[in-house]
Amino acid sequence: MYIIAGLGNPGMRYAATRHNVGFEVVERLAYENNIKLNKRKFKAVLGSGVIGDEKVVLVQPQTYMNQSGESIRAIMDFYKCSEKDLIVVYDDICFDVGTIKIRKKGSAGGHNGMKNIINHLGTNGFARVRVGVGDKCANWDLKDHVLSKFNDKDIKQMIEEIKRASDAIEDIVTKGIDNAMNVYNVKIKKECEE
Repeated sequence: MYIIAGLGNPGMRYAATRHNVGFEVVERLAYENNIKLNKRKFKAVLGSGVIGDEKVVLVQPQTYMNQSGESIRAIMDFYKCSEKDLIVVYDDICFDVGTIKIRKKGSAGGHNGMKNIINHLGTNGFARVRVGVGDKCANWDLKDHVLSKFNDKDIKQMIEEIKRASDAIEDIVTKGIDNAMNVYNVKIKKECEE
């Protein structure tokens, strides 16, 4: 069984913002695999189903981004899962829009939601899929950047990136993380504007 958690903030105010791409990837996974996100438990929205031959629980913590670990820890305890059964998908300003990066484990890299998960679990030994949302402009505050919506230029690329992240998670579940890293951990070249 896999617990697949997409990070974001609850409520319409945060819908379609850079910080909520984790939620959007989980919604795409749910749609593609006919899984209903219809349970509210452990301060999260959940959906149970199957990807390939593997049971999965899709999770959207409703604790706000920086407290995601509380919800994820409760879910992992309930299902008696270890960190090897967890995949977290979240936004990353270190990568351009159109880029995803899969890692088996690692630090929080300055992401407060990931810091909280690592603190609650007591380990950083879980898989993560980082979805590039672009770096902030020089005169922007980081909070303003991650809580902003995508501009028209980036929307099409983000739709493709969300699908790609969803496909990558399906491959982690069905083919293994090493295979998924080999396939998806490549930089996507941006198309030149004419």
